[in-house]
Amino acid sequence: MKRGVKRILAVMGVLSIGLAAAAVWFLAKAMPIGTGYVAKYLCTSTFLSKRDPEVVFVEDVKPVNPLAKLVTWDIDPAGQSVTATAFKVFQSKAIYREGCGCTLTAGTTEAVLRDQHFFQPDAGNPPPSPSAALPWPEGGGDAVDPSRLGVDPEKLEQALDEAFREPGTDTLRQTRAVAVVYEGQLIAERYAPGFGRDMPLLGWSMSKSVTNALVGILVREGRLALRVPAPVPEWRSPDDPRSQITLDQLMRMSSGLSFEEIYRPLADATDMLYGSDDFAAFAAGKPLAAIPEERWNYSSGTANIIARIVRHEAEKGVVNYYRFIREALFDRIGMTSAIMEPDPSGTFVGSSYTVATVRDWARFGLLYLQDGMWNGERVLPEGWAEYTTTPTPKAPKGEYGALFWLNAGAPGNPGNRLWPHAPTDAYAAQGFQEQKVIVIPSKKLVLVRFGATAPRSAWDTDAFIADVIRALPG
Repeated sequence: MKRGVKRILAVMGVLSIGLAAAAVWFLAKAMPIGTGYVAKYLCTSTFLSKRDPEVVFVEDVKPVNPLAKLVTWDIDPAGQSVTATAFKVFQSKAIYREGCGCTLTAGTTEAVLRDQHFFQPDAGNPPPSPSAALPWPEGGGDAVDPSRLGVDPEKLEQALDEAFREPGTDTLRQTRAVAVVYEGQLIAERYAPGFGRDMPLLGWSMSKSVTNALVGILVREGRLALRVPAPVPEWRSPDDPRSQITLDQLMRMSSGLSFEEIYRPLADATDMLYGSDDFAAFAAGKPLAAIPEERWNYSSGTANIIARIVRHEAEKGVVNYYRFIREALFDRIGMTSAIMEPDPSGTFVGSSYTVATVRDWARFGLLYLQDGMWNGERVLPEGWAEYTTTPTPKAPKGEYGALFWLNAGAPGNPGNRLWPHAPTDAYAAQGFQEQKVIVIPSKKLVLVRFGATAPRSAWDTDAFIADVIRALPG
């Protein structure tokens, strides 16, 4: 009997050691994601958005990051950095640099990042600021009276009221900002307390749609082609089946590359964003999971491969390639608050990290509403909006085009679509926690919505669109 007890105890001891080792291994993989998210998000919110980090941690970080309760953090105002720590062992640091925002030091050092120069503007050539004396979008003037355009002010006000209404204490929308553009004019905007028209806000995956615009500009200039093999260094060998993946297939996320768009420990998306020093290389290293065009698979990794393609092409013309981003896109449409934050390798994070004011996000939507034209000049190629909004064949609801979400509906069944009460020509840049830039050409409408909506059920994009459309004439 005693020998049996000893054997059981020995087995239990081995199991305990094994479980402890597994727990340590899991923490070693998981905690850099927890600390990395905290450091990066607080850095952007503190140094770009100028928000109170204590409030940001409670309202924005903890509700969506279960690991955050194990994390402590410290802001260094002089060094312009944020350090997040867990168990005194796991630590992540994000640094802020004027001109390109915040970057984690994952896989590199702060000294290396501080020595990078790709984002530095030309001396004596600061980006222009919109004049407050001019009306939006040329300047910073106030929203116009909607009744001048035949819009019902009362119904429009009701739509905004509903957008900011909290449906319940357990399902908070936490809407931070809404803007409405009709017939090219800003007719309404509203901000939650603590937010305002001059505060840049993180668009998360709306960055993919900005990446679409940069590709479009290079296509218009004849520097990139959509339907030829994409210039990806990792796929140069003709024996590599990935060498035939086209830029168009990357744009439509039908490349066949393996990538888990899951935000938890040990998943591709989080390993890339919080553990990699080169996001494009991380994604490009993935094998094929399907034949290109065989399936649609939403992938932030794909967007970052495209971002590096844009960078490499832009660097052929300028040393500090952020100059291309500013001059070719942001400055041309008055989107002067916009910054695309880079990964540690120096490539802008085309999947996730574009920051801009609500008014500038509205300018971005207006560019697409105007088919890539701005003040009579062509920014995007003729027909680029049509290309962008052509449904990807394998997207089951016709819900995805080229780095934009669509409302086209399932093939043969247009009623089965993302927003059943919105026009089928509606399309959107969309980001985590229900960030939106919605373009509806048939209604001459651009809608912008920002929030920190943790439960997706708390926000109804379909109802929001319908509420605003009810206020329009006709």
